[in-house]
Amino acid sequence: MAHPISTTYLDVQEARAYAILPAAGAWDATPTEMACPGFDHVLLYVSYIEGAVVGGAVDIRIDVSPDSLGTVWHQGTAYSVGAVVAGADTVSNFQREEISYDPTGVAREYFVFGPVALNGTVERLRVVAQESGQVGTPGQCEIEARFQ
Repeated sequence: MAHPISTTYLDVQEARAYAILPAAGAWDATPTEMACPGFDHVLLYVSYIEGAVVGGAVDIRIDVSPDSLGTVWHQGTAYSVGAVVAGADTVSNFQREEISYDPTGVAREYFVFGPVALNGTVERLRVVAQESGQVGTPGQCEIEARFQ
């Protein structure tokens, strides 16, 4: 028996429906929480089109939770290895990360981000988006998450 089209499988989930981003550069207020227990990686398929004014861009942020319930979210980070010098300790840096995409044209553009390592330790994931270019005329964004 075939499954109905509306069936959601854990390995393919809609992280953000195709819709206009919030006004004034605000982050999505109620991002979709996706269950992802036991998965090792996620690949994000993103599409974005500028709003009415050229110069739009979109930022995304990946938040994860080690708990299946709860309100605590941990933001993804970027890591930079410090220079190694003989006879001195190395200082490396890491910081919370937001990913920014600036389109090359005015048509809807499609891009992939990842894979992001989950290593079977993440129970829930959400991807939050905001207009970061022309915040007065936000573009439209859609994000599909594929877990493995």
